[in-house]
Amino acid sequence: MSLSLAQFNTLSPAEARSQLLTCCTSSNWAHNVAAARPFKDIDDLLASSDKAWQRAQTQEANLLEAFDGHPQIGNVNSLKEKYRNTQDSAAHEQSGANNADMPVIEALAKGNQAYLAKFGFIFIVFATGKSAQEMLDLLLTRLPNDRATELLNAATEQNKITRLRLQKLLGAA
Repeated sequence: MSLSLAQFNTLSPAEARSQLLTCCTSSNWAHNVAAARPFKDIDDLLASSDKAWQRAQTQEANLLEAFDGHPQIGNVNSLKEKYRNTQDSAAHEQSGANNADMPVIEALAKGNQAYLAKFGFIFIVFATGKSAQEMLDLLLTRLPNDRATELLNAATEQNKITRLRLQKLLGAA
């Protein structure tokens, strides 16, 4: 469902948070963005989102809550079952993995498991426009990092995803 910015600005706080949670599952971020309304334009909303995300990043729990709202790339079962509220967005964002060769999908699944085991959260990447091989290459490049570096990398990627989802929510993308 696409909303106009004017419609979004007039939603109740609970309705606004509900819509925002389809873009990013950090309740802290959603609360802060909803509280910053009304927005004069999409750029104002995106700037407020960025600011709220910067504040949210100060607490690891906020990051992990946001990361938990994503399916593992290439994991169709988790896409269908666990992440119903972001399913449409994630399915489109990860379309590059849908047409991959089975060895690449299997390597992504194996890499995702190694990443999760090492860092305690799934591999987050702005997948739009990336092939499965490109996502695998990024995963393998980031896997040797330490946890602090990966929290920052994943937070940066999460913000890119959130910005795109906000634009889609308001029909601006």
